Amino acid sequence: MTSPEMNAHQAKKIVGGLAVAASLVGLGGCASAFNPETDAASPVAPRVQALVDANREYPRWEDFPRSSEPLPEPVEVASRVGALRSSGSDLAAEAARIDWQLGDPTAFAAEVNSRVDAQQISPVTAETQAEVEAFARRTRQRGTAPPPVDRGPAPR
Repeated sequence: MTSPEMNAHQAKKIVGGLAVAASLVGLGGCASAFNPETDAASPVAPRVQALVDANREYPRWEDFPRSSEPLPEPVEVASRVGALRSSGSDLAAEAARIDWQLGDPTAFAAEVNSRVDAQQISPVTAETQAEVEAFARRTRQRGTAPPPVDRGPAPR
């Protein structure tokens, strides 16, 4: 490893360490949000504290509604898992049978370029930069407001 590569590696470590430290400092500010304190001088403090104390254990599993459908039997769950595993294996085997060789990248690029060149382009795409700027200038000129109308002397 050359000296510049080592310096770059060391700089990456320093920047990474600073990023981790900054995120930990940022998360430290969030820690107090999990243990909020109620201002005792507030007129609603007793009500807030009562609500917090009443709902400290919420939600409980008992409070969730029960499903009207019965749970699947363990044998059914196991058969579903087995079906998923076999279909995954079938898919992996099918993917393994595909010939993933793309061939020569230069020939592939030449083929793509020839297909792109064979497509007819729209006339607007073929315009030069000067033609585009002239069109924009004409459009801006058409978009300017006309001069104000002379209405003569103001009535008294």
